[in-house]
Amino acid sequence: MVSSDERPAADPPASNTPGSNGSDRKPNLDALRSTARSMRRNILNMIAEANSGHPGGSLSSVEILASLYFHTMRHRPSDPSWQGRDRFVLSKAHACPVLYAALAEAGYFETEELMTFRKLDSRLQGHAHVKTPGVEMSGGSLGQGLSFGVGTALAARLDGRPTRAYVLLGDGECDEGQIWEAAMSASHYALDNLVAIVDRNGIQNDRWTHEVMNLEPLPEKWRAFGWNALEVDGHDVAQLIGAFDEAARTSGKPTAIIAKTVKGKGVSFMENNANFHGKAPSGDQLAQALQEIG
Repeated sequence: MVSSDERPAADPPASNTPGSNGSDRKPNLDALRSTARSMRRNILNMIAEANSGHPGGSLSSVEILASLYFHTMRHRPSDPSWQGRDRFVLSKAHACPVLYAALAEAGYFETEELMTFRKLDSRLQGHAHVKTPGVEMSGGSLGQGLSFGVGTALAARLDGRPTRAYVLLGDGECDEGQIWEAAMSASHYALDNLVAIVDRNGIQNDRWTHEVMNLEPLPEKWRAFGWNALEVDGHDVAQLIGAFDEAARTSGKPTAIIAKTVKGKGVSFMENNANFHGKAPSGDQLAQALQEIG
């Protein structure tokens, strides 16, 4: 678990606005990369223990959540319901191991609880659920998270709160019409406190996204819907933080960040391998994967 002095975005005083909400605090890139490695190890261990889960899309989005939870977002692990918190919405809820790993690393619950993943009576079910401390939306069917984020951002505006909403989307779910209905709505209401991050790993379920539905030119699509659209390397924490900072400086429109990633990132035999979309590693595979991650 990351020590408290390496957790600058967690548990700030109510008047503090770290990260993308106005602080000039310099990110500790080495600490973020170390956190990402720890999250990857925990993702693999919990999926292997359960012999069930989705490693590919969880591993591809590790740096995204590490950058959000350990630099950019305002949140309080000791008070998950704190009204001043920013909201993170995991639209691709089957990739919940990455969220659970981030929450445990931040201190919402003990790391040991990760080993209860997908077990009976566990708080860590196979799709993110609001009964888990720190989870904002119960997910299941894809395509719904951005609509939830729009509502969250609108509610913050009505309440006069500086809350920002961050929604992680899978690129496969961008096939769905509800995503684009929500995108149009967010632009109409000029929700500049809303950020959509697309985990652009290029694979959905068992095949390449372009074989199912060609999404390109994806940035131009978001811009056509009235969004500020940015493209980054989704495994580069410095680029991610820069994009989140630019989103916070953008006024009058929401921001979409197209994060180019590798499904199964960090494990050679999982990278760009659709077989590990929803397949747990064997004992020998786990040992190799953990050795590769370091």
